Amino acid sequence: MKKKIFLLSGLLILILSTWSCADDYDDFPQSGSINEFIWKGLNQYYYWLSDSPDLADNRFSTNSEYQNFLNSYSPPESLFEHLLIDRQTDRFSVIYSDYTALEQALSGTQKNNGVDYELRYKNGSSTELFGWVRYILPGSDAASKNIQRGDFFYAVNGTSLNVNNYRNLLANDNYTLNLADYDGGNITPNGNSVALTKTAFSENPVHIKKTFTVGSKKIGYLMYNGFYSQYETELNSAFTFFASEGVTHLILDLRYNSGGSVSTATRLASMITGQFGNDIFAKQQWNYKIQALFNDNPEDLINRFTTTLGNGASIQNLNLDKLYVLTSKRTASASELVINGLEPHINVTQIGDETTGKNVGSITIYDSPNFRKENINPNHKYAMQPIVLKIANKNNFSDYVNGLQPDVNQLEDLANLGVLGETSDPLLNTALNYVDTNGRFAIPEPQHRFEHFQDVKSIVPFGNEMYLEKVPDFNITR
Repeated sequence: MKKKIFLLSGLLILILSTWSCADDYDDFPQSGSINEFIWKGLNQYYYWLSDSPDLADNRFSTNSEYQNFLNSYSPPESLFEHLLIDRQTDRFSVIYSDYTALEQALSGTQKNNGVDYELRYKNGSSTELFGWVRYILPGSDAASKNIQRGDFFYAVNGTSLNVNNYRNLLANDNYTLNLADYDGGNITPNGNSVALTKTAFSENPVHIKKTFTVGSKKIGYLMYNGFYSQYETELNSAFTFFASEGVTHLILDLRYNSGGSVSTATRLASMITGQFGNDIFAKQQWNYKIQALFNDNPEDLINRFTTTLGNGASIQNLNLDKLYVLTSKRTASASELVINGLEPHINVTQIGDETTGKNVGSITIYDSPNFRKENINPNHKYAMQPIVLKIANKNNFSDYVNGLQPDVNQLEDLANLGVLGETSDPLLNTALNYVDTNGRFAIPEPQHRFEHFQDVKSIVPFGNEMYLEKVPDFNITR
C-alpha cells in the first residue's frame, strides 16, 4: 500500500529549555507583550524553526533591535504569520485571540447549528460555490428542521456563495440557507429555505454503529466523525457491541473525520487490533531543540498500542487482522494517523478518495513562564496552536502531504448519496461487496464531478488538527 504518515498536535503545552534561543533573551527587559510571547513560543517549538530566519537564536544583537522588531508588527496576528514559513508548506498553524474558543474546539464543543456540510465549486467556475449536506447532528437545531443529507444550498440569507464571502456568511450564529436542486450537474435554486441557529454543541463522534451479515461473515460498521477523548467511553461501547455480535470484519467510516486527539487515535487502533501488546504505533519527530530534550527519555517520543482508555478503563478489542476504511478529501490528521499507524501491522484497505495529507501536528502554547496554562498572563487571552511535530509509523513512513491514496478509488456521487449506514450508500455498499468478494466487482462512477473547496470543519481554525493530551515535563521555564 502506498499510504503512511501522520502527525500529532494540539492540546499539550511543552516547556522551554534553558539553553533555548528564548533564553538568549532572558537578560532583556521583559515587556510582557503579546508579540514577545509569540516570538519566544515559536522560537522554542515551531517545527520549521530552522527555516524561519527571524526566529534564529542569533537574529538580534541587542534588546533594542529585538524590541523594535516586535513593535513593528500590529496586530499580533501579523507577526505570527510573518514568522511562519510559507503557507503552502505550513497550512495548519493558527493563533487565537481567545484561548477559550481554542479549548472548546479541541474538545469538540463549538457553536453549531447541526448541519455538517461541504462546499464545492460550481461547474465551470473558479469563484462560485454551493454546499451539500453530509449529515445532520442528532439533537441539534437542524435536527428539528426540514433539512437532511443530500440537500443542496447555493446562498445564505439570499446572497449567493463565492470564495470571497462564504466565511462571513456562514460564520453568523443565525442565518438562512437558500436551497437548490441537483439538476443534471447544475445547482438550481428551488425557492425553499431553512432558518438555522447555532448554539454551544458537543458532537458525539460515534455517529453510527451497526452490523451486517454477508454469507458467513459478520461485518461491523462504524461511522466515526472526530477523535474527542471525552467520548472514548462511547467509542469503547461500540466495540463492546461489535464483540457481542461476533464481528469478524470491520468497516471504519472516516469520510467526514478531520482529526482530534492522538491518544484517542492510538486507543481506536488498539480496539481494532489488540494482538500487538505494547508494540509501536507511532513515532514523534520534533524540531532540533525539543528533540534534544528527549535524549534521556527517547521512549517519550513513541506512541504504543494500549489496553486502557484515558480514564483507566479496559479497552474492548476485536483482534482483527484486516480493516476496511472509507475516506474522502476531508479525512485528515488523526484519521490519517490511524490508517498509517495500522498499515505495518494489519491489512488496511482504503476505499474512497485520497485524504487531506495532514502529516504534521501542533500543541497549545499559552503566555506563561512555561507556556502551560498556569500562571498565565492576565492581560490578554491569546494562545497559539503552531505546528510543532510530525509523526511516522513503525516503519518510519511519514511522507503523505499529498494525501493517503486509496486502494479502491471511488468518489461520492452527489446525485446518488444514499443513506448513511444503509446499503443504499454507495461507498458502504462497495466495502460490503469487497468483504464478500475480495474486490471482484464494478465500481460506480459519478456522472458529474465538482472540485472540492472547504467543509464545515476546515472553515473554522483548528478544524482539522491532531493534538497530544500529555507531553513530557522538562521542568524548564523561560
